[in-house]
Amino acid sequence: MVDDDRLVLATLTHGLAAAGYEIIDADNGDDAILLAREHRPDLALLDIRMEGKSGFDVAAYLREYCQVPFMFLSAFSDEQTVAQVKTLGAVAYLVKPLDIHQIVPAVEAAFSQLTKRPLDGHAGQKQQAEEALSQPVAIAVGVLMHRYSLSRTAALERLQKLATSESRPLHIQAERLLDAVELLSKPAEG
Repeated sequence: MVDDDRLVLATLTHGLAAAGYEIIDADNGDDAILLAREHRPDLALLDIRMEGKSGFDVAAYLREYCQVPFMFLSAFSDEQTVAQVKTLGAVAYLVKPLDIHQIVPAVEAAFSQLTKRPLDGHAGQKQQAEEALSQPVAIAVGVLMHRYSLSRTAALERLQKLATSESRPLHIQAERLLDAVELLSKPAEG
């Protein structure tokens, strides 16, 4: 459980522990990543807007390096935030204010969804490959990281600024960037 609002963090941690879950909590993204690397939780509940590393930064790290599923708890529900939540592959997205009676069923549903994933290695790899290719923002961030020698955060910020300047949703801007890269990589005819 990660939230920079200590009251929210304490309330939800207590409620989830009372519901029978073992909880590890952090009040910032950097600590969350360190704890996730050490403990490998079954599920991460992430606030989105925090100082330092955002919930999106933490989610990207958890997905890429720890293979830890995550859900978001946020006061923000604008189109760009929702698009990024989808792009990152969250198992759930709940809009604050929330109480524990809303969160426990969502956590239970997330665990139920996670247990339905294929156990067959080949089928699992195929599904992971399909999921990776269906995430244009993550791929576009990788392209920008490579092309301009940027960190993942700086590349995402560059893509977000471009999307904002052209009044496009983030995932549409990512698709346009990928289309341009694919066009440029085609062999010249003639």
